[in-house]
Amino acid sequence: MVKDTQVATATAKAIIADDDAPQRLDAMAEQAREVLARCLQAGASEAEVSLSAERGLSVNVRQGEVETIEYTRDRGLGVTVYFGHRKGSASTADLLPTSLMTTVERACEIARHTEEDPASGLADADRMATTFPDFDLWHPWPIAAEQAIALALECEQAGRDFDTRIGNSEGAGLSTGESLSVYANSHGFVGTERGSHHSMSCSLIAGAGSGMQRDYWYSSALAAEDMEPAASIGREAARRAVSRLNPRPVRTGRFPVLFSAPVARSLIGHLLSAVSGGSLYRRASFLLDAMGTRILPDWMTIVERPHLMRGLRSAAFDAEGVATTDQDLVRDGVLSRYLLGSYSARKLGMASTGNAGGVHNLLVESTGQSLDALISGMGTGLLVTELMGQGVSTVTGDYSRGAAGFWVENGAIAFPVDELTIAGNLRDMYRAIEAVGSDVDRRSHILTGSILIGEMMVAGESPQ
Repeated sequence: MVKDTQVATATAKAIIADDDAPQRLDAMAEQAREVLARCLQAGASEAEVSLSAERGLSVNVRQGEVETIEYTRDRGLGVTVYFGHRKGSASTADLLPTSLMTTVERACEIARHTEEDPASGLADADRMATTFPDFDLWHPWPIAAEQAIALALECEQAGRDFDTRIGNSEGAGLSTGESLSVYANSHGFVGTERGSHHSMSCSLIAGAGSGMQRDYWYSSALAAEDMEPAASIGREAARRAVSRLNPRPVRTGRFPVLFSAPVARSLIGHLLSAVSGGSLYRRASFLLDAMGTRILPDWMTIVERPHLMRGLRSAAFDAEGVATTDQDLVRDGVLSRYLLGSYSARKLGMASTGNAGGVHNLLVESTGQSLDALISGMGTGLLVTELMGQGVSTVTGDYSRGAAGFWVENGAIAFPVDELTIAGNLRDMYRAIEAVGSDVDRRSHILTGSILIGEMMVAGESPQ
């Protein structure tokens, strides 16, 4: 149901108010200290508190009409207490003093009835971050609902006008939001963060009947001025949808497979899952005991850069307060380290790598070719622009996913394809990487260009 525009506009204008983020963060930090004190008074030997507050505006349009206008405002607190090596956690969205006391009591009660785990506890005190640079992550967007609607309508209309074969629309949307967060623990650490995020998207349908093809495009950034123009997003969604019309079958066989940049980052994501502490100490990874061994071609390097200006995952500390640093993940094809928080590190008899909560800004170094150059050099094979299904096993590395994209012949795109299956094993696929393009997709914290794998099984039509 579409809310009354005047009401939605009034609530959206709350985002435009004077920047009170520093004062709100100070108040949140003081509240976190008070909760920590209550935890210790209740008998906890250690404690940690996370506080968050978010607000945002989201609009969606379809076929030139407004579908939804939504203003959101959320907040929450999570508390974890330790009684020696016994752990208890509780959370609440009610930040009144009585509710906070109840939340602390519940966490303590849970901890008292939990089995001891020698690996549990706060991260080591000497690993806490001590400097907190400004990474330029805070760019609230002073936009009212009417302006957001106008941009979404412009985006969709530009796509619908792009080509007469665009017959339908799944709509366009714009969202903008701000978040404040505080992490504090009984080591005396208090870390505050603030960030903004904005996005615009459009999804269109080309063709008619059984020949319809859908595709989309989106832009996202921490600052609104870094996003693509609304009309450009709509036109790109339309171009992509039209380019998929009239797909043809291809024969089954082993061919080069080029993952376009937006889908290539999923390959890196599978690698991250396999070298993350949780998978390793559970012995549920195909890269067990792989640290110090070659897992990628010897020219390939992947580095983590947590301190990039306007980086989507830039941070001075991880989810446990551990200081972040620039680090290699893979250097010259060799796995340099795992991704560990303090718990998984203790389970493995190692040290935290500052990755509690995940990886920060990961850069996959390019071999320098453009997407066109990679296509030109691959001969005959598959350019993948969409992946479907979840047929990936972190335990064995087996990989089998539905795919769509374009068939390449003699170094040029020949025709669109869909309903294919590509298969292999991630360990073999990683070693078979031949190039990483310069066409980096910057809409993610995993920064990679297109990735060319020398050979995979492509299942299309049965071989003759």
